[in-house]
Amino acid sequence: MLKYIFTGYIESALSCAEYDKLEDGTFFGRIALCKGVIAFGKTLKECEKELQSTLEDWILVGLRLGHHIPIIEGYDLNKGPSHEPMAAV
Repeated sequence: MLKYIFTGYIESALSCAEYDKLEDGTFFGRIALCKGVIAFGKTLKECEKELQSTLEDWILVGLRLGHHIPIIEGYDLNKGPSHEPMAAV
């Protein structure tokens, strides 16, 4: 099955997510491999959605600023495009 690198990375990172139910009944989620990617939600579903949104923003900002993005399950977002420029064709 063809998988896009960005989508594959997000799915792999989210599969590593850890969730906890807090004392007040809300939820906390984090992805330990992606330092600073945390989220909170009133329900587990809300927390999962918020964590995905936070992860997407974290990746985009990190790439824009030139930060190293951790490799997860073989997905390496630090590599440049693997295609040749149109001028070379």
